[in-house]
Amino acid sequence: MAIRVGVVGAGVMGADHARVLSSAVAGAELEAVSDADPTRAKAVVDRHPGARALASSEDLIRDERVDAVLVASPDATHGPLVLACLAAGKPVLCEKPLAPSAEECLAIVAREAALGRRLVTVGYMRRFDPGYVELWQRLRAGELGRAYLLHFLHRNAVAPPYVTAATLITNAAVHELDIARYLTGREIRSIHAVSRRTADLPATSAPQLLILEMDDGTLVEAEITMNAQYGYDVRAEAVCERGTISLVAPHDVAVLQAGQGGFPLAADFRPRFARAYHDELQAWIDSLRTGVPVGASSWDGYVATAAALAGVRSLETGGPVEVTLADRPALYRRS
Repeated sequence: MAIRVGVVGAGVMGADHARVLSSAVAGAELEAVSDADPTRAKAVVDRHPGARALASSEDLIRDERVDAVLVASPDATHGPLVLACLAAGKPVLCEKPLAPSAEECLAIVAREAALGRRLVTVGYMRRFDPGYVELWQRLRAGELGRAYLLHFLHRNAVAPPYVTAATLITNAAVHELDIARYLTGREIRSIHAVSRRTADLPATSAPQLLILEMDDGTLVEAEITMNAQYGYDVRAEAVCERGTISLVAPHDVAVLQAGQGGFPLAADFRPRFARAYHDELQAWIDSLRTGVPVGASSWDGYVATAAALAGVRSLETGGPVEVTLADRPALYRRS
C-alpha cells in the first residue's frame, strides 16, 4: 500500500513537492493539501486528481487517511507543525529551517527523543544531490587524504523581496552550514560572518563571506551572494592533502561560439536541485517502509539553526562567535 502524504503549504515549494510526490515517487500517494489560503490549496489538488484540499493544517495532521506529513509552509510555522506531527505520532519531512529559534528546535528534539524514535526529517536536500553525494563519498574514501579547507559558493540571480542581511544566513547560508557538517563529519566550532556594505549597496545586495572553523581545525569559507544577476550558481571544493575535489555544476550541453564557451545556468534553485528534491522524497518514502531514517535529523536541524544564529550575531558584532550546542540526546548520537 502506498504511503499517503499530506502537504502543508501550497506555495512554490509545497506545490512542487506535491507534483513530484504524485507523479515521480514510487510508493507515495498525494492524499491531501492545506494552506492558509484555501484557493492555493484547491489550485494544487485540482492538478492532482484524488488529492483533497483540507481546511487547516490541524485537520490535515489529524486526518486518519494521512500517513505522513510534508511541511512546506512559512518558516515561522515549522516548529508548531512539527510538534503537532509528533503529538499525532506521524512522520514528518519539514523544509528547512526546522524552526527559526534554537529553543523551538530543542523542544522538537526533546519531544522526539522522549518518543524514542526518529520521526522528523529536515529538508536539507543537498545531502541527496548526486554531486554532493559523490563529494562526500570521495572524502570518506580518503583517496586524497584529509580535507584541510572547503570552499563554498552560493549565488542567486535576484534576491527575493523578503531577504535581509540576517536571512541571508538563516534562510540561504544555512544550506552551507548543514553541508559543511555533512561533508566533514565534524561540528562547527565558530563562525565569522563578514559583509561589505556601503551606502549604494544595500544589505540584500551585499555579498557575505562566512568563515567556519570545524572542531578538528578544518576551515570552511562560504560566499553568499543574492543578486549575482547572471543565474543560480552553487559550487563546492575540498582542498585535501593530495589534491582537490570540486563540485561541477550539472549541464547537458556546452556551447563554443564566436571565441567564447559556456553552458546554461539554472534560473533558481528548483531546476538546479530537481534531482536532489526527487531523491530526497524517494529516500524519505522508502525509509518509512524500512524504518531506517535518512537525511538530516531534528538534531541536525537544531545545529544548523544554532550555527546560523551565531552567524547573525557575528555579523552584528564584527567578530567570530563560538557555536555552543546543547547536549546531544542518545537518539542522535553517531554510532
